[in-house]
Amino acid sequence: MPRLAAGAAIAIAAGAACPPPDQGDPIAELFRSETAWVDLTHPFNDATIYWPTAEPFRLDVVSAEVTPGGYYYAANNFCAAEHGGTHLDAPIHFAAGRRTAEQIPIQMLVGPAVVIDVSARANGNADYRIRTADLEAFEAAHGPLPAGALVLFRTGWGTRWPDPASYLGTDRRGAEAVPLLHFPGLDSSAARWLVAARQVDAVGIDTPSIDYGQSSTFDTHRILFDANIPAFENVANLDRLPPTGAFVVALPMKIEGGSGGPARIVAAVPGR
Repeated sequence: MPRLAAGAAIAIAAGAACPPPDQGDPIAELFRSETAWVDLTHPFNDATIYWPTAEPFRLDVVSAEVTPGGYYYAANNFCAAEHGGTHLDAPIHFAAGRRTAEQIPIQMLVGPAVVIDVSARANGNADYRIRTADLEAFEAAHGPLPAGALVLFRTGWGTRWPDPASYLGTDRRGAEAVPLLHFPGLDSSAARWLVAARQVDAVGIDTPSIDYGQSSTFDTHRILFDANIPAFENVANLDRLPPTGAFVVALPMKIEGGSGGPARIVAAVPGR
């Protein structure tokens, strides 16, 4: 799908009304009745998975009742770590001086998506690392990664949500749980290839981290973030997207100075 101008992408994300565009217009494809919208976001609730050392999501009810004035009023307070559930990792997370959450240009958060499916290889290997060969195999089948693409990696781990023992490799909490983490991620060699050989805007994965669970140096985070390429983790429903042709809107909470934050991610899949 051709990359849309930032203004058009923002209008789509906001649900703005547009006049009927001409045949072949990429905006037209998104608004046709055959377009399917797919929610790529896990809900935030008591079962939301967070890093073992992070504070989990908490929702405190302030009001959920009929007021003395005779009308119903609902309001809540919520509290959570930046990194948990479906969320953004801003480059500052592992690279000093790089972009914070609110500094990431909107056009890097919306655009054409490619979905690289390694679930068959990861299924029998919880420590699987997505390598450059996986990216090259995808390109051999579907063509080069387009400039400005959001590259999403499907490992199959999304089917394990929200069971922490299956998804993280352990249901323990705290620092002692970190060495027990087992889930697939992106190998540092593939991260270097994306930075050096392609011009992608963001990456995403259906696991808790773009680095595999047993990583202790987080090289993939450091390589991508040093190049100001943000990431999305715990992305849901990647099995519902085609390898190419979807358009993704990934808008995180705009936390000034934030190293990340909760995100609502959706994808438009034009009818075939």
